[in-house]
Amino acid sequence: MSSDDLHWFTTLAELERVGAAAERLHLTQPTLSRMLARLERRLGVQLFDRHGKRLTLNDFGRVYYEHARRAQSELDAAARELADLANPAKGVVRLAFQHSLGARLVPELIAGFRRTSGRITFTLSQDAADVVTDAVVDGTADLALVSPKPTTPGLGWRPLLRQRLALAVPADHRLATRRHIHLAEAADAEFMAMHPGFGMRRVLDDLCAAADFRPRITFECSNLGTIAGLVAVGLGVALLPLEDPRVMGLQPGLTLLPLADPNATRTVGMIWSPAAAPSEAARRFRDYAFTWADAQPEP
Repeated sequence: MSSDDLHWFTTLAELERVGAAAERLHLTQPTLSRMLARLERRLGVQLFDRHGKRLTLNDFGRVYYEHARRAQSELDAAARELADLANPAKGVVRLAFQHSLGARLVPELIAGFRRTSGRITFTLSQDAADVVTDAVVDGTADLALVSPKPTTPGLGWRPLLRQRLALAVPADHRLATRRHIHLAEAADAEFMAMHPGFGMRRVLDDLCAAADFRPRITFECSNLGTIAGLVAVGLGVALLPLEDPRVMGLQPGLTLLPLADPNATRTVGMIWSPAAAPSEAARRFRDYAFTWADAQPEP
């Protein structure tokens, strides 16, 4: 099966509609249908169950899809490695990261690296911690920045920095005049929180469990800036990294109370797949991030 065959088959398997796949591949529907029929005749099995215009991978198709996806990933890695050998000053780093790391950490790392990295460029994607971790596992990202350390086995992990955490409260809140606070003192408050699957949500759940209470969550979203805005207008409290409010996009009317709880920090780190050979560009950026981390002061 050629690289082109791998591409059209995985596209069809993921979209499960001949029309949508043909449009994306810039083919006609009859042409794509004939390509699928030839492949199934060669393999001696049907790969899809047909439901009108919709296709669904069957047991044979799922097995073939997993092998095809891995084969495509290997071919892509080989192409990147050859490009690196031909011109090591060039290359692309596919970097995934959580939303909350995009305002400060990601720009700082890339800016420092680009000063000495020649013509290496970046493809950036941001999402929840679970999603960016999966991107590294399935090979669609070379590296990812996440917090806390993922529970997914088999990943490389290197802490880059620790951030102190604070309870964000409205400026007129009963606790707003405190210099610091234990999280349990806000056990009766309404919390603004990230959706499950986001790194800060896991940090909040873990800290609340350690403080022996379950937070009463009234709003969930996927952006720390939105959470800060909800707190600022008096709708509740939230757990946020203790950083410059201008960097975090926090709004007036918000007070950050440093947490006095043990381990009231979040560790931000880099993950990669040891099973995948990194491109020269990704290896160089990873090495730069490690050197950068070694120079950071303790919080």
